[in-house]
Amino acid sequence: SLFSLRVIGGNVKITWQRRTREKPHNDNFLTILPRDGPQFVSERDDRFKYIGNFNDKNGTLQLSNVALKDEGSYTCIFTLFPSGNQKTEIPLNLLVPPFTSIKDNLPTLGTEEVLFATCTAAGSKPPAEVRWLTGALGDKVRTTTNSTQYDNGTTTTVSSLFGVPMREINGHQVQCVISGDFLSKVESLPFTIQVYFSPTEVNIRAKSEDSFECVTEANPSANFTWSRSGQSLLQSAVKVDGAKLQLLSLTSDLNGLYQCEASNTYGSKHGQLYVHVASGEVKFTFCISAPCIFTVTLHSRTCSADLSSFHNNPMHFQIH
Repeated sequence: SLFSLRVIGGNVKITWQRRTREKPHNDNFLTILPRDGPQFVSERDDRFKYIGNFNDKNGTLQLSNVALKDEGSYTCIFTLFPSGNQKTEIPLNLLVPPFTSIKDNLPTLGTEEVLFATCTAAGSKPPAEVRWLTGALGDKVRTTTNSTQYDNGTTTTVSSLFGVPMREINGHQVQCVISGDFLSKVESLPFTIQVYFSPTEVNIRAKSEDSFECVTEANPSANFTWSRSGQSLLQSAVKVDGAKLQLLSLTSDLNGLYQCEASNTYGSKHGQLYVHVASGEVKFTFCISAPCIFTVTLHSRTCSADLSSFHNNPMHFQIH
């Protein structure tokens, strides 16, 4: 900040006076004399620098690292001999941009209204305007805005986004828009509404006659673990890659109940696959829970299964 004043005529003494948040009463803090130059009256504050020219009767003062405590009025007083004083009062008003953030409230699937997220513009001067752009969500969400003002003149504004945490809302994009005199342009913070839920029904889908995939819906995405009831998976006979299970050799060593567990931080569910190989015939029985719901029989490796309808509807498919 620059405080500038210049006068003409007479012998001069320059005095700077302030009345600020930190010093609410008139405080003579700096004098400038022809011989001695600038002198602090009490406390030295090197943030103030005299950049005027005394011979030109120029009392310009520069203040660096300006803080809220410096806000107020500064008076430059020229004492002229013998004519008296001339003074000019200069106001110092600060604009303070806010610290902006969005906090996800981590809502879980439900039927009651909850808080989705809060958008905060903290410590601004003057107060920020904070609002949500919710697009197609319309009346499926609502917002509230509250402000808190502090002794130092700054304000924190918080806008909250509410709604019923349905699966249809999950993944919708919204924006928090922050504006005010302290910004050269409007600030926009994007946010994706996340509705968190445990894995839903787990389906095991046949990708081919020897490859299967565990499928579910969850947020966050589920982790998948394949296991074999009563015994470990034969590394030489099966290959596991996340949700996928591949049978490497169709022999009786594969016989048994295989379970796919889908889990995240909110819960877990599982599906089952029963494999039976005997007399050149391979049977796969798919189970969502209990009891198992259908069986596939493959007669030798030369036979094939038409799984097209199974991919579209995991409850039905045909074998030719």
